[in-house]
Amino acid sequence: MVKESITEQEIDQLNIEYLPRHTVPDMMRYFEDAAGRSAKAREKLSGEYDISYGNTDLQCVDIFPASNPGAPVLVFIHGGYWRAQDKSTYSEIAEPFVAAGATVVLPNYDLCPVVTITDIVQQMRAALAWVYKNIADYNGAPDKIYLSGHSAGGHLTGMMMATDWQAMELPADILKGATPLSGLFDIEPHRHTELQADIRLTEAEAAANSPQYLPLTAQCPVLCAVGGGESASFHQQSKEFAEKCRAAGLPCEYFELGTDNHFDITDRLHKADDPLTRVQLKLMGL
Repeated sequence: MVKESITEQEIDQLNIEYLPRHTVPDMMRYFEDAAGRSAKAREKLSGEYDISYGNTDLQCVDIFPASNPGAPVLVFIHGGYWRAQDKSTYSEIAEPFVAAGATVVLPNYDLCPVVTITDIVQQMRAALAWVYKNIADYNGAPDKIYLSGHSAGGHLTGMMMATDWQAMELPADILKGATPLSGLFDIEPHRHTELQADIRLTEAEAAANSPQYLPLTAQCPVLCAVGGGESASFHQQSKEFAEKCRAAGLPCEYFELGTDNHFDITDRLHKADDPLTRVQLKLMGL
């Protein structure tokens, strides 16, 4: 947790620690390159796009079905600090996973400041509920759902691991595996970063939406990964969440990947032979 009284110098340091645009000067190149690869992936793959799971335009998913029924399902949640980015940038991830026999689901969600982080968490719960109830229509097995996400998507992955699914009349073990990448599990620091103008976090909302401090309901193996070149704060967040998972009795592996910055790590996922892709495929039994 970050103390309530904070100096300008401490705020500047938080921005450097948590906002990669301060330390990765060519960050937009990563999005542009991924978007280009993803456009090519959509030309190659059979996909269904913008399928609604909620009552706003952004509450929708893209699905890349496996070729055979009963396939394990990878749901990947994009990052963008709850206020930016789009699922279409990550279609490229579907290529190696579909080739290996998985159905891939990429959800969108409404963005801050139009909604709050609490709203986004609820939307992701609704998205997963929709996937569970409908994924068989896309050759996916509802009892083989694996969740991953990057950055804010890693945070949302953690929040799904702390969700009472039975209260939503869904199986407690709806998640069969979770892979948060460069996740944010204590979001209190962002009440003091440049993001606050858009995310408008209150102390109570930060506490209610920080999976590091919530009971985990997940009953699945976990892979926590962070780029080796990311800031100390990103390393600390993933290490402490991995420790929390282990304390809850979950099998959990922690990885620091090479010298990766905050964006290098997702660039791995379109490569079938990358160690990060391989370990996720292994988790899924592929």
